[in-house]
Amino acid sequence: MQNLSPKATADKKKRDLAYAKTHRRKRMKAFNQRWHRANPSADGMDYDHKDGRAKSIHANRGNDGKGTKKEG
Repeated sequence: MQNLSPKATADKKKRDLAYAKTHRRKRMKAFNQRWHRANPSADGMDYDHKDGRAKSIHANRGNDGKGTKKEG
């Protein structure tokens, strides 16, 4: 929970939606949906687009434990 003001919450919602609608994010989401349908045994796993392999949901967050500020 970030405890944002109502205006900040609305602004963040707009930014998050704009990011989710980018061409790259749409391609990644479509790929993830295809991958999960083809790999039903990978329950509890996420596909890591950077490493090109499946990882646990926990391991696939925050730039492999280094945090997102140091990413990219």
